[in-house]
Amino acid sequence: MHLLNGHEPFAIEKAIKLLKDGDIVAFPTETVYGLGANVFNPYAVAKIFEAKKRPRFDPLIVHIGEKDWIFDLAEHIPSEAKRLIDAFWPGPLTIIFKKKAIVPDIVTAGLQTVGIRMPLHPVALRLIREFKKPIAAPSANPFGYISPTKASHVAKMLGDRLPLILDGGNSVFGIESTIVSIMDKKVYIHRHGAISAEEIAAVAGAVYDKKEGAVCEAPGELPYHYAPSKPLRLIDAIDEIEIENSAFLSFGIPNIRAVSKYVKILSEKRDLREAAANFFSFLIELDNVDVEIIYSEKIPETGLGKAMMDRLRKASKKYRHTTR
Repeated sequence: MHLLNGHEPFAIEKAIKLLKDGDIVAFPTETVYGLGANVFNPYAVAKIFEAKKRPRFDPLIVHIGEKDWIFDLAEHIPSEAKRLIDAFWPGPLTIIFKKKAIVPDIVTAGLQTVGIRMPLHPVALRLIREFKKPIAAPSANPFGYISPTKASHVAKMLGDRLPLILDGGNSVFGIESTIVSIMDKKVYIHRHGAISAEEIAAVAGAVYDKKEGAVCEAPGELPYHYAPSKPLRLIDAIDEIEIENSAFLSFGIPNIRAVSKYVKILSEKRDLREAAANFFSFLIELDNVDVEIIYSEKIPETGLGKAMMDRLRKASKKYRHTTR
């Protein structure tokens, strides 16, 4: 495994050669680090699933380098989608479209729809544009685990399975893209993420949450996801902490005196943008300390808070039996 500075031209050249040869490459985006392959090479895309141990029924997001590439991949672009593209691309918004036949079924888990986004990170954009083809990429982590926001996270999680990691620094948003679809002129959110529901509504009007139990059309829709290896329990107040040998993820309780052995505060100012930037990184840090359980304070469900709570709930579902 090579870890190279993604801002250096020779690193991009090496990544492009690997992609052309049908291999996979980890690269930075403004949300989290991605694990990419040539979208038009099903054998290369299969390597993503193998490296992550990801189930084949979980579709991948396709990353493009220019807005007009969308016409090569999608059958129809609704007017509501055009408004969202103008407002948020490049950026952390994925839009689901009816796919063209050119998109291999392995990318979309056999569905006739495909999620597409144009990333904002300069390394990601340069890689895709110089490769001159879209890149299919989920987060660069083992399936179901916490998403990586630093190159060092990827190296620790998947380094022995990858030929190259492009280091582009810490992810700015620190949480995955928001995923939406348009049906009957209405915008539905499949996954809350770095663009808030309120921001989308300001551009497209009312937005709706996709109903649970429907077909999995986007990453992160499975019942549990984003989970640390240790049990995680959501709490309303620090007096609910029952186990001393624990870690505590606080949104921003002032003058905190928790019973827990380790404490990380997402934002002392209780700023949701700062909290989101620290979110996965702090969870990974707490998952690597010697404790029995991680407690997490609930986060206000406005703006980016909804995206963080979505991930905390999914992480905690895996360990709901863990109490004392």
